Amino acid sequence: MYSDRLTYQLLKVSDLQEFHALHSIPEVDQFNTLGIPESIEVSQQLLDEAIKAQKQKEVSKLTYSIKLKESKDYIGFCGIIKSSKKYAKAELWMKFYPKFWNKGYATETIQTLLKACFEEHQLHRVEAGCAVENQASKRVLEKCGFVVEGIQRKNLPLKSGWSDNYEFGILEEDWNK
Repeated sequence: MYSDRLTYQLLKVSDLQEFHALHSIPEVDQFNTLGIPESIEVSQQLLDEAIKAQKQKEVSKLTYSIKLKESKDYIGFCGIIKSSKKYAKAELWMKFYPKFWNKGYATETIQTLLKACFEEHQLHRVEAGCAVENQASKRVLEKCGFVVEGIQRKNLPLKSGWSDNYEFGILEEDWNK
């Protein structure tokens, strides 16, 4: 997959160093429920699980490395977590190195993932969520057409304690407007 400035490749074994480095940054961990990996071996286990999920007959989890087209620099990771075929929906997520924040890459990534969800995967609905304190992610999702459908109270176990979570949704007919 690609967008104007970015390329997206399914996660592979050679992504381990970048995968571990990104998940080890405290600013990235602020709104992340995964937590900072205790070691590179923990990251290796997470990476292996993600790669294995992509090789299933019925793929439900797709994890992509995100790189700049021009320089090929890693800027982050993103993913699509699909539900059962009956529900025709998925959840999106993304993480970026802080030096690439506020440059429009998150919006570009979410728009690219939405296109894949609605055109390639023929989904009916896409969901996303973020901690209510994470105003940057909230703005990105709203800019991409997501609607806040509710707030789950004290749903996210963050390092700072339990956080409320915005629940976002976008339907295929909303996206096609």
